[in-house]
Amino acid sequence: MANIGWNLENSYAGLPEPFFTCLKPAPVHSPKLIVLNYPLVTSLGLNDRALQNNEGLAVLAGNQIPEGALPLAQAYAGHQFGYFTMLGDGRALLLGEQITPLGERFDIQLKGSGKTPYSRGGDGRAALGPMLREYIISEAMHTLGIPTTRSLAVVTTGEPVYRQTQLQGAILTRVAASHIRVGTFEYAAKWGSIEDIRALADYTIQRHFPNIPETKDKYLSFLQEVINRQAELIAKWQLVGFIHGVMNTDNMAISGETIDYGPCAFMDYYDPETVFSSIDVQGRYAYGNQPKIAAWNLARFAETILPLLHDNHEQAINSAQHEISNFPELFQSNWLAGMRAKLGLYNEEKGDAALIEELLDLMHKYNADYTNTFRALTYDALNDTDLFCSSEFTQWYDNWQQRICRQQQPKTTSYQLMKTANPAVIPRNHRVEDALDAAENQSDYSVMMKLLDILLKPYEHSTEQDEYATLPNISASPYRTFCGT
Repeated sequence: MANIGWNLENSYAGLPEPFFTCLKPAPVHSPKLIVLNYPLVTSLGLNDRALQNNEGLAVLAGNQIPEGALPLAQAYAGHQFGYFTMLGDGRALLLGEQITPLGERFDIQLKGSGKTPYSRGGDGRAALGPMLREYIISEAMHTLGIPTTRSLAVVTTGEPVYRQTQLQGAILTRVAASHIRVGTFEYAAKWGSIEDIRALADYTIQRHFPNIPETKDKYLSFLQEVINRQAELIAKWQLVGFIHGVMNTDNMAISGETIDYGPCAFMDYYDPETVFSSIDVQGRYAYGNQPKIAAWNLARFAETILPLLHDNHEQAINSAQHEISNFPELFQSNWLAGMRAKLGLYNEEKGDAALIEELLDLMHKYNADYTNTFRALTYDALNDTDLFCSSEFTQWYDNWQQRICRQQQPKTTSYQLMKTANPAVIPRNHRVEDALDAAENQSDYSVMMKLLDILLKPYEHSTEQDEYATLPNISASPYRTFCGT
């Protein structure tokens, strides 16, 4: 299969044995390629034609192991809704790490490839709908400029999976900087030795933070870098109205990528308490809580590396607490910079945060759509909505225009900046559901392919995007998403 272009290494397998279990994917009956990510295929150094032939399809389905691969399931733990539990790859296998033509290293993982020692009674399989959802949302996040795992392909297995009903089985090929999670470190701290924790930390530093100098404080620098990346990531989520839905510690990647798209969705009407996940009945992972949960998860990560921070336990705790306490300010700085761009502000003024919060409060009060409000401001085309017709907004708009005029840059430049910061389209929930319904129930993938094409350039602001910016019809029941496991 040399013509496919696989160039796999297995550095993760060099970690101590407790971190993984080697095993092969479970073969499937009659796989069929549903969608292939051609730009990603090229960047990975793979041959798209070869991937679509029988040998390539066999790899994507788990029926054949590519040369150089060492399939393994990763062990990890995690706090799920605040409660600690043992987890691991219950339906996924890491084939290996593809070294790209540019020398980059990416995990190649099959999701839905069969039972593993960590399946906890599950069947190890995945259904078509959730795998297509991850494909759509992860690729949309990528085009929005948000660090994320990506989706290389989805294949159907020709075999059913059983949840509440019988569904089509499918396998997603996921590409990630790595699958090392906060939960991986929690696993090491709970069941491993200090040397296991050190081995994992050293490996992660070498893989993701190679610029950290080899000093006695390198693990403190490691903690700082992880905190910085999460502050940047969560701010980017908030800026586009993305709600992850299940921010358990096993769903926080050390690399700073968005990972594990289960009950995720994008907010329509602005409300900090927005929750879509059917299992998040208490709103733990609501939109407005995401920064706080990220800080909580980072505290759990810091606890796992305390033995590496200092020989004195109390001093280690003090160092960790100091770094974690910096997260709110780091997040706020990233978020505020992004919000300034969304409003066309090049410089900083003391009253900017208040100006932004006032707009958000008005959006909440008048039930305004998050994305389309900023889209309308970007075009300076205020339509006939309750928000834009209110006297409060008129006053806010005057204050905003005065703020823009105090800049050295001309007003036209501000609107150009806004176009780069405010997407014209996002994967609207009703559009995603339409695509999944057509795919699952009618085997019609054209709706999904059109949606993916529209989402390819979210900042293009083209007329063909207008249709995909429209809101769903008002429903008597709130929109709900499901994990799909």
